[in-house]
Amino acid sequence: MSIDTAVVRARVGEAIQAYQGAVDDFDREVARLMGVNETDLRCLEILLGVETATPSWLGARLGLTSGSVTTMLDRLEKLDYLTRAPHETDRRKIVVRITAHATEHAYALLGPFLEDSEKVLDRYTPEQLTLITDFLTTNRENQEAHVRRLRDASNS
Repeated sequence: MSIDTAVVRARVGEAIQAYQGAVDDFDREVARLMGVNETDLRCLEILLGVETATPSWLGARLGLTSGSVTTMLDRLEKLDYLTRAPHETDRRKIVVRITAHATEHAYALLGPFLEDSEKVLDRYTPEQLTLITDFLTTNRENQEAHVRRLRDASNS
């Protein structure tokens, strides 16, 4: 029995679209429950992965102007989701940190999902997970390249 490459590729495309839709739906619900918009949630996700960030770095990651970053940080600080402080060595810079309150709130919402994700990973061999990781990494890089392309086009 031969595998029809076109059929398999179509199924992969459908699976990616369905997965992306599920991720978008989940993110919307987490944002709603945290009382933030989706860009604010993405900012918090980024801050969960780093110790500190500068507003300009966050703006570049999120594709926001400095004014939009300031407004976003004001909202998140008001909710006690982040703090801003002067940089330790360069007083001209501001350092942004996620708060324990935001971290606890986020993980209270994400905990069950993360636990179930471990069960999903248990279904696959290390070799399969290596292949899946390569596929996802390559797709993420492709997605990021096209985000840059679109941002560059809008700045022209």
